[in-house]
Amino acid sequence: MHELSIAMSVLEIVEEEAERQGGAKVLAVHLRIGPLSGVVKEALTSAFELARENTPWADCKLVIEEVPVVALCPVCQTERTVSSIQHICCPVCDTPMPNITAGRELEVAAMEISE
Repeated sequence: MHELSIAMSVLEIVEEEAERQGGAKVLAVHLRIGPLSGVVKEALTSAFELARENTPWADCKLVIEEVPVVALCPVCQTERTVSSIQHICCPVCDTPMPNITAGRELEVAAMEISE
């Protein structure tokens, strides 16, 4: 499960930021994850709970924001949210939309820190 290695990488980022903030306690870490990132939200949540055990961040919460797939329609010239990743076509004109602008995210968006 590659989600465990992702969870461990997130905890490394948490550790680095805590050190940068002078040993502050990190209460929560906020991630943005898109469906095209290849990450399963539930697996990452479980892996994060496992990875944080017996660490200084055992109480750190993982908050996940799911980012929709958005693509640019070449006909309408408008970014549109895709209803299904199996059918990436404009919901208005049904044209295939090869230019995906969102939905691949796997990023730390924010951290809640207590001094």
